Amino acid sequence: MKTAVIGGGAAGFFLAVNLKEMMPEMDVTIFERSQRVLTKVEVSGGGRCNCTNSFREVRDLSQVYPRGHRLMKRLFNVFDQRDAYQWFERYGVPLVTQDDECVFPQAQDSHAIIDCFLSLARRHLINIYRGRKIQSLDELKDFDFVAITTGGSPKGEGLRWLADMGHEIEPPVPSLFSLSIDDARLHALQGLVVQGAAVHIPGTKLKAEGPLLLTHWGLSGPAILKLSSYGARHLADNGYQGTLAVNWVGQNEAQVQTMLYEQVVRQPQKQLTTFCPFALQQRLWAYLLEKALDSRSQSSEKAGSRSQIRWAEMNKKDVNRLVNVLTNDTFQISGRAPFKDEFVTCGGVSLKAINPSTLESRHVPRLYFAGEVLDIDGITGGFNFQAAWTTAYTVARSITSNL
Repeated sequence: MKTAVIGGGAAGFFLAVNLKEMMPEMDVTIFERSQRVLTKVEVSGGGRCNCTNSFREVRDLSQVYPRGHRLMKRLFNVFDQRDAYQWFERYGVPLVTQDDECVFPQAQDSHAIIDCFLSLARRHLINIYRGRKIQSLDELKDFDFVAITTGGSPKGEGLRWLADMGHEIEPPVPSLFSLSIDDARLHALQGLVVQGAAVHIPGTKLKAEGPLLLTHWGLSGPAILKLSSYGARHLADNGYQGTLAVNWVGQNEAQVQTMLYEQVVRQPQKQLTTFCPFALQQRLWAYLLEKALDSRSQSSEKAGSRSQIRWAEMNKKDVNRLVNVLTNDTFQISGRAPFKDEFVTCGGVSLKAINPSTLESRHVPRLYFAGEVLDIDGITGGFNFQAAWTTAYTVARSITSNL
């Protein structure tokens, strides 16, 4: 019996290795269109590979899988994050869980996982053909089973041959990207990280929380990446233009207003710029003060640099303006980040096109799908790799059960 795995990425290798573990007599071949395999594994997590997550802070899978959470809940009964953790440690890759619940190889190097896969592939005599782009199942007539693990296809062209077989396709768009903001003063703060920020898109239910990174093109970090995942289709439909609201302190208006009035009483003689009651860097605090208090009309009798005043000189309008900037600062989104740094695609083969228990095609017998080629994608934090491990393991088990 022979199985072809189309795609030499995370899902492809995990599927091939587990299939050989379950059925040693199966002849397994991986076809990779490029000259290199496991490239996304190599660069993910800054070269460290955030291979899964503890899921301890996940109350419902919809929090971390904007698309495909119901299917993932079903498949976690087959293979979940605990199984993945044990799998890697069993095959010689010790793992560590960070304070943010992200899981990495103890070596802090993605090659620990790559070397593990390649070693197991050699041990099991898995054939690996690089530079082989498969465009039709007619090329694989000698194989009894075929598994598609080609990953995301941002432009959709790589999915056309699957659509021609009758598979419903959810139009692919990028996910997990940072946002461009045309604000030179904001750009000057590049490198600053704001912990516990909250972002949302006004007029929608799209919101996210977490660290916020200021860059020379706009905003990034986990908060923005999560928001881009939740709002992948909304942002694409609007041409990556619109309004972004930022709560810099992660507290509501009433809480922030109370804190500001407390400082008026406790620190009356201190200048606003020299004392920040929130966990914000000095440069960012100065930027927000200027934005809130120095934007008044120059025709005003009190025009001037209000951000330089003392706490005792704060009037009600000053407090209200500062509260608004701290909790509901707004920016105009001018596009996605200018770099091609999207690692995840929203969309792909519709989940309606597959059997949810086996991941076998409803249109072509003995054809299976695993990984990002499916319309399953997660937020940042190791959730997409976990989807790859879970779906790949499910397919390996399904092929074995088929026999």
